[in-house]
Formats: sequence, C-alpha cells, structure tokens
Amino acid sequence: MSLIDDLLMTLAPDGVPFYTLAEIATTVPGLSGKTKNDFSDGNARFVSYMNAFANLAVDQMAMDFVKVGPGEKQNELRKGDVVITGSSESVDEIGMSSVVIEEPAEALYLNSFCFALRFENSALLLPGFSKYLFRSNVVRDQIRRSASGVTRINISKPRFMKVRIPVPPIEVQREIVRILDQFTQLEAELEAELEARRRQYDHYAGLLLTNDENVLRVKFGDVATIVRGASPRPIQKFITDASDGVPWIKIGDVPARGKYITGAAQCVTPEGAAKSRRVSAGDFVLSNSMSFGRPYISKIEGYIHDGWLAISDFDASFAPDYLYYLLRSAPIQEEFARRAGAGTVKNLNAEIVRSVEVPVPSMERQYRVVDLLDKFDALVNDLSTGLPAELGARRKQYEYYRDKLLTFTEAK
Repeated sequence: MSLIDDLLMTLAPDGVPFYTLAEIATTVPGLSGKTKNDFSDGNARFVSYMNAFANLAVDQMAMDFVKVGPGEKQNELRKGDVVITGSSESVDEIGMSSVVIEEPAEALYLNSFCFALRFENSALLLPGFSKYLFRSNVVRDQIRRSASGVTRINISKPRFMKVRIPVPPIEVQREIVRILDQFTQLEAELEAELEARRRQYDHYAGLLLTNDENVLRVKFGDVATIVRGASPRPIQKFITDASDGVPWIKIGDVPARGKYITGAAQCVTPEGAAKSRRVSAGDFVLSNSMSFGRPYISKIEGYIHDGWLAISDFDASFAPDYLYYLLRSAPIQEEFARRAGAGTVKNLNAEIVRSVEVPVPSMERQYRVVDLLDKFDALVNDLSTGLPAELGARRKQYEYYRDKLLTFTEAK
C-alpha cells in the first residue's frame, strides 16, 4: 500500500478525479436480429451471458459461435470494452462485468442479453484496472441501484450511465493491477484444484447413479409428475406485502450451490397464486434460467413462475436425496442440455424432462449411494471445511484489499 500512497501523494496530491460514465463512455448493444438457428454451426465467436457473468476478463477462446453474414452490420468488441450483463433474476447478480483485456484476434461479438461500455479515450483506464474496478463494491452498489424489475431485473441504461467512477493516474492503476493480479492468481490456483476435485466427484457420482445396466430404467415422466410453472401477468400487479400473500419463489431465493429453498423474498396475492403453479414442501423445482437444469428441493409451500419446472409424486420410486443427486449428475445434465438444443437460450420444457430415461434402483441401494455421495459432496462443496473453506477465506481477503485499494479521496 505504501507505494500506492506515495504515487498518489506525488501524482494526485489533491485527490483523484471522478466521472460519471456518461462523461467518458458510451454503450454498445449486442447482437441484433438473430434467431435460434443462427447459433447452430456459427462462423464467428461471441461472448455469451455466462462468459461475461463468470469471468473478470472475457474468455475470448470460449466455444460460443454465431452466424454473421458478409456485410452484416453488428458491433464488434474492442480491447478495453467492459461487457455488462443487462438482466438477471436477482438484484445481487445484475450488472456483472467482464473486460476485453486484449485486442481480439478475430471478430468478437456480444450476445443480446448484454451490452458493452466503451471509453471515448482508450488511454483513460487500463483494461486490467477496469476488470477490478467494475467488480468492486463501490461500483457494484451503484450498478444495482440502476436496475429495477420484479420477476426479471433489468438495468436502466440512463441510470447506469450516472454511475460515478474514480480515474486515478495510470501509474497508480498499474500498481493496483499488479497487486490484485497476485491475489487472483492464488485464487485461480485454488479454484483449479477444487474444480479437479469436483470433476472427480462428478465422474464418481455418474458411475454410482447411472452406470448399472441391471437397474430398471424408465422415462422420468412415468414415475413423477412434471409440470411447468406459471406467471400471472403483469406480475407487478400481484406482488404484495399484505399478510395474506404467499411466497413467490425465484432463482435469487436460492444461495449459490444451494440445495434447499427455505424462503422467498417476495409474495404474491391469492389472486396471483391462482394464476401460478403451487409447489409443496418436499417437491423439487428445476431451473430453466441461468442455472439451467439445476434441481432444488423446496422446504416451503410457494408458487413458481414459468422459468421453473415442478417435480412431485416421485416418492414411490425415489428417495428425495437420491433424486437430487441423480438430477445433478453429469449424465442427466448432459442429456437435458442435448435435448434442449443449441444456442444461447436453451428450452428445458416439461416434455423434455418427462422423456429422459432414469434408473430406478431399490430403495436400499439408493440410501447406500446417498450415504457415499453425502461424504464426497462435503469434501468439495462444504464451505466450512477443506478446499472450499480455504478458497472462501482467500476470496474474502482479496475482496477486502480490492475494495480498499479502489477507494480514493475525490479531488475537489
């Protein structure tokens, strides 16, 4: 920190200038006029929603392709562009950023669910500095306030462009990037080790759950009731704080890597509930949004919108914990993805889920498998022990120093 303090005293003794995004940047929209077919056998790379959401820096070699014809007018990304995810089901996850660190070696496009922020003076901010700045709490808090919505949260670009950011001298930016890169490198090494453990777990779980040829296999819809959720519209009309409101379950109500739905942030009126789909405690819900095909077990009675599928009446064939592991397993997830089709928006409808063949072993075997997987799952997912705990501690340390390094005294 002392070197940064010395640089600031020398280069910005009166403080660091702050600018609204509107003063120094413009927005660039993503792909337009594309259909689902354009994302099959594409000829040009594009940045998917999940690429932007998951990475500080855009992964330019991700295998996401779209058809772009000769002379077609689409915006290409450039070095220094900050990709912003424009919508989400959760306020906490809205407006995640990913930066184009290097000039693309070939044309690189952006999906229509995101937009890019482009600085008018490309020398104003180092791309490496932007990747940390736009993920810092001081900027993310402003971005969250620029969004609104109920079922789907969307950024208002006019409000977004009022976000104020610090622009310290380049030498200060460079030193901050050097320090934070060291933190993220350590974190990346831990993440790689944990990911290797999880792949090992997924392989082992897949063998336990789906690889026994002597086990009866049936279509899932023959042993469970699978139905799509439903949304009363306009949903704003039915959201309520009244005492007779009932839980309205959204993806944002489930913690990352969570298993259970234990509550809901919002409620709908009884009239809204009558136009929706009820789930009971013990029922499963399956996501068809960002966490595509991810199962959750509801511990509450509530109502789900049409971005969810509800699964019930499986008790005669499955122990709940076994079904949870089965639906999460790589073979089943891969089958969901294959049947849902290619492209940026996959459609995991009830008919697809009903048609997938699943094994139905004896209850005795199911409980044995659950006991084994519970122990293995704790090793790779329990945040209180082992690698997940160490990674969590590193991440908190990084976030603390990131926010401290990116907090500046504003020039008067």
